Amino acid sequence: MPVATKSPAAPEAPAAPVITVTFPAAEKPEGRAPGAEGARGSIVGFNGRRRTPPPVNEPVRSYAPGTPERAELKARLDSMSAEQVDIPIVVDGREIRTGDTAQIVMPHAHQHVLGSWHAATTEHVAQAIKAAERARADWGNWPFEERAGVFLRAAELLSTRHRATINAATMLGQSKTAFQAEVDAACELADFWRFNVHFAENLYADQPISDRGIWNQTDYRPLEGFIYAVTPFNFTAIGGNLPTAPALMGNTVLWKPSMTAMLSAHYVMQILTEAGLPPGVINFLPGDPVAISNAALSHRDFAGLHFTGSTTVFNLMWKQIGANTNSYRTYPRIVGETGGKDFIVAHPSADTEALAVAIVRGGFEYQGQKCSAASRIYVPQSLWGEVRDRVIAMMKEITVGDVRDFRNFMGAVIDKRAFDKISGYLADAKRNAKVLAGGTARGETGWFIDPTLVEATDPSYRLMCEEIFGPVVTAYAYPDAKYSEILDTVNRTSPYALTGSIFARDRGAVHEAMLRLRDAAGNFYINDKPTGAVVGQQPFGGARASGTNDKAGSMLNLARWVSARSVKETFAPPHDFKYPFMGAE
Repeated sequence: MPVATKSPAAPEAPAAPVITVTFPAAEKPEGRAPGAEGARGSIVGFNGRRRTPPPVNEPVRSYAPGTPERAELKARLDSMSAEQVDIPIVVDGREIRTGDTAQIVMPHAHQHVLGSWHAATTEHVAQAIKAAERARADWGNWPFEERAGVFLRAAELLSTRHRATINAATMLGQSKTAFQAEVDAACELADFWRFNVHFAENLYADQPISDRGIWNQTDYRPLEGFIYAVTPFNFTAIGGNLPTAPALMGNTVLWKPSMTAMLSAHYVMQILTEAGLPPGVINFLPGDPVAISNAALSHRDFAGLHFTGSTTVFNLMWKQIGANTNSYRTYPRIVGETGGKDFIVAHPSADTEALAVAIVRGGFEYQGQKCSAASRIYVPQSLWGEVRDRVIAMMKEITVGDVRDFRNFMGAVIDKRAFDKISGYLADAKRNAKVLAGGTARGETGWFIDPTLVEATDPSYRLMCEEIFGPVVTAYAYPDAKYSEILDTVNRTSPYALTGSIFARDRGAVHEAMLRLRDAAGNFYINDKPTGAVVGQQPFGGARASGTNDKAGSMLNLARWVSARSVKETFAPPHDFKYPFMGAE
C-alpha cells in the first residue's frame, strides 16, 4: 500500500501589480471634520477591467400585519415622532448652524413639531461653491469605479440598516403611507443609485472606432464648474437622485432641498456621508429658495441645473440663466422636470373594472401630489355610468388620516398653501361643474382633502386643463362615435406632456392613440394607470411644459452631466508634409 507523502510547498505566486495614482491635494479648509482629509490625495488603481454589479430593482416589502418590516417601521415611527431633530447646513463636510431656523411639522398633525432646520445665507452659498471647486480637483479625477462604489454602498445602507428611518422620515414629514414611502424612499432611491452606476458604465464604454496606426478615445469629462440641484417635496427619491446623478459623473453639487421635505433630505445626506462621499462633493443648503438660487445662478462657475418643481419656477430660472449667459465660464446644462395634467382615455372596448381601479389609484394615491397623477379622464358615454359607480364605490372605502395608522389609504396634502389652493378648485367645481363624490377639505388638525370626483360637461373647463396637484379627478363623458376627435382634444387641452394612458381591448384603438398622442406624454401607459414609473423599466420625463424630457433613471440623463472630449493618438506620425499625389510623372 503506497504511503502518503506531503508535497513540497508550491512557490508563492507573484502579487498582481498595483498602481497608485496621486492627484494634487486640495488645500485643507479650516474646520473640516476630523479624518475628512483622508478622502483626498491618492487613489489605488487596479490592472484589469472592473465591472460593477448588475443592477436589480429593489423588492417592495408589503408591511402586512405580522411582518417584521411592519414592526420595525412602527417602532421607528414612534421613536422619530418623539424626537426633535436639529438639521444643519452642510458645506465641505462641516455642519453649520446659523440659529435662523424653521420648524418641521407633520402635515397630517400640523401642531406636531418634528424638529427644525437652519437656513443658509448667500455667504454659505459662496462657501459651498469654493468647497465644490476644491473637491472637483480630486473627485472628478477619481476612477469611475471608486465613485460608483460610494453610491452602491449608499444603496445598500439605504435598503438595509437605514430603510425604516428613511421611510419613517418620508411618512412623518411628507405624509406618505407606508406603501408610498416604501416604493419611493427605499426602493426607487436605491434603484437610482444602482442603475445610474450601470448606465454610467455603459456610457463610458461607448468609444469611437480606431483606424490603422490611430487610437481614438472619448473622455467623458465632468462639467467645468458646479451643478445646482433643486429638489421637490413629493419624492424622497428625486431628492436623492438630482444631486447624486451629476456627482456620479464626477461633478460637484450644491443641493437646495425642498423646505417641506427637509427631514428625509437630511437623512439622505447622512447616508451619503456614511457611504464615504468626500467632503465638498455635495453641499447641503436648506433655506430661502430665491436667495440661494440667485446666488448660485449668478456665479460664473455655474455649469448646470438639475431641477424638479413647478413650471413657473423653472421658467423663471431658465430666463435668469439666459440673462447671465455672457458671464458664465461655459454654457450651462439645463435639465428640468416640472408639472403635468395627466390623462386617462378610455375607448368603448375598455375593461371598466381595470379602468376604475386605475382612476382611483392613479388619481388619489399620495393625495394626487405626483406630477404623474391622473387628473383628467375621458370616458365614452356608454361606459361612463358603470365606471362612475365603480369609482364612487371605491372612494367610499378610502380612509383619510394620520399615516401612522396603516389603515389609511391617504394622508394630508403637504402644507396650508397647497390646502388653500386645492380648496379653491373644489369651490370652483361646486359652482361650475358637478361634484360626484368628495369635495371636502378639513384643516383643523391636518391638511386633509377628501378624494374628489368631478364631472365636467365641457372638456375645456379649467379643472380639465390646469394642474391642481391634489386628490381631484375631473371626468368628461364623450360620445362613443367621437373617439378620434377626443384624442385630438386630449392632445390640445393641456400645455403639459408628462404622462397619460389609454384603456382599450381593441388593438386598433390602442394603435390610433399611440399615434395621435405621440407628443402628449413622455411616459405613455397602455391599460395601466399613468403613475408608478420604475427605474430601469420606464425612464421618466415629459416634454412641452412638463420639462426637458432628459429621462431620470436612464443613460440619457447621465449624458447631460458630462462634456465629451475626443482624443486622437497617432502612433507613427508622418515626417514629410508632402502627399503621394505630388510626385513627378
